[in-house]
Formats: sequence, structure tokens, C-alpha cells
Amino acid sequence: MITILGPTASGKTDIAVRLAKRIGGEIISADSRQVYRRMDIGTGKDLDDYILPDGSTIPYHLINITEPGTKYNLFQYQRDFHKAYEGITGRGHYPILCGGTGLYIEAVLKDYQLSEVPVNQELRDRLKGKSLEELTDMLQMLKKRNGGVMHNKTDIDSSQRAIRAIEIELGSETYNSVTLQQNISSLIIGVSLSRELRRERISRRLRTRLEAGMVDEVKNLLDEGIKPDDLIYYGLEYKYLTQYVIGELTYDEMVKKLEIAIHQFAKRQMTWFRGMERRGLHIHWIERPKSDNELERTVEEIISLIDE
Repeated sequence: MITILGPTASGKTDIAVRLAKRIGGEIISADSRQVYRRMDIGTGKDLDDYILPDGSTIPYHLINITEPGTKYNLFQYQRDFHKAYEGITGRGHYPILCGGTGLYIEAVLKDYQLSEVPVNQELRDRLKGKSLEELTDMLQMLKKRNGGVMHNKTDIDSSQRAIRAIEIELGSETYNSVTLQQNISSLIIGVSLSRELRRERISRRLRTRLEAGMVDEVKNLLDEGIKPDDLIYYGLEYKYLTQYVIGELTYDEMVKKLEIAIHQFAKRQMTWFRGMERRGLHIHWIERPKSDNELERTVEEIISLIDE
């Protein structure tokens, strides 16, 4: 398998799609929010990216597989990943894992042995009303006590997600059986770009998505009957856009807070990837291609690494 990872707005999908075309590959998404249907603009699915200039389409998996309002989790992702992986290899094609959710990527590369931690309503009632900062501090304390590796701050940007992470840490006896060897052999490619370019791309992409109707996407989800708290749970775009739609933020406040949050998110993604390296996963870092010609050279470089 080939794994292509990188922070948001690094152009991972472009590389994965071109590579898949060259080697007969299919792409398995490693994005914790693209699993949800009708959450398209905010999650940056950009499904047109899977269509090549010649009109051919690259197959993709683990996108649009569950309904908004549900809480898809790591246990489910690992299960669904293996189903997709076995299907791809069974067809004689090359699996390409592509995304920016470091925990999902690490869980499948290291074959974390997980059991599903049930809801602890008593705990949730006890923690309700605590601030995100208080919950984050509690989570970090539990991680230190347990030696936990299941969460960092990458996706913990709403109180609901923090409470779920605490719930998992407190049920960590079901998570302690983790293998530290890779069951699936994978060449891991990391797409890097300068901090300045990353910030510029994030800001430009946010403006583009707002112009493309991201606010209306959230309004439509709320009109379906999805509770505001359930959208806020997903964090980032859905957190701040929902707060704007329900009147908790002005439009300008929403844009400013969201832009800052996405920049912070990208920084935390890179922190997670560096942590993966410290935990024994070797990542071949490449610069983000700046043109189609550079993109083709990048694909050639990756193919040469496969052949080594």
C-alpha cells in the first residue's frame, strides 16, 4: 500500500489521483469527516478531483458512507478500512491511503486492536457544562496517567468531541492492546509546504468555499432536523458556521474564528505526523508540486520509491 498524508490544503488528493492512474490504484480516504453524506463543501471532498483530464474516474472509498448527525469513530473506520483494502487487493488493484487524519492513518498502519467503548451517560452528565479548556486539560491528564496514544488535540475542537475522548481514555483498558508493528506494509509519503504557503492556501480555500455555498450547506443540514450540537461536534467549519447560523456569532466573527481554527488545525496535523515518525513510522517528505509538470515529476518520484 501507499499512504499519502499531509496537512489540510497541501494537495494530497491531486497526487494520489495521478498516482492511482499510473499504477492502477484505488483511493481509501483517511478523513474523519468526509465519511458523512451531504457534508461536502465544509469537509472539502472536492470529488471532481477524482476525475482525470481524460474523463476517467479514480475509484474512492470511505467517503459518503454514513449520515450526518451520527458519530462515526475510529473503531468503525478501522473496520471499514479493512473491508475496502481487501476489496481493492482482491481486484488486483493498488490501495492508496490518502488523508490528513493522523489517528486514522496510524491506527491502520500499526493495526491498533480496538474494542468499541460504549457511551457512559453518567460521565457525560457529569462533564456537561465544563469548558473546552477544562475538558482538554482533563484529557491531557488522563493521557499522561494512562500513557494514552489515542488522542491529541488534532480533532478535539468541540466539547462533545473532548468528552468522547475522555470517555475513551477512561475505558482505555479496551484500547491497551495495540501492536507496534505494521501489519500492512506501506510506503508513506508526506506532502509538505512552507508555513506561508500553507496559510495562503488555507485562507484562499476558505473564501472559495464560502462563496460556493458553505453557509447554505449548514442551513440545509439544520433544516433536515440535525441538531446544532451534533453539527458543532464535527468541529472546524461546522462548529463556527453553525454558531453563525443560529445567531451566536456574526458573519465576520465566524470567518475570523474559523480561519484561525483551520490554521491551528493544520499545525496540529503536522505535530501528529512528526509524532508518527517518533513512534517508528518512516515518512518520505516531498514538497507540494506547484504545477502540472511538477506534479508528474512527483508521481515519478513516488513510483521510483515503490520500485526500490
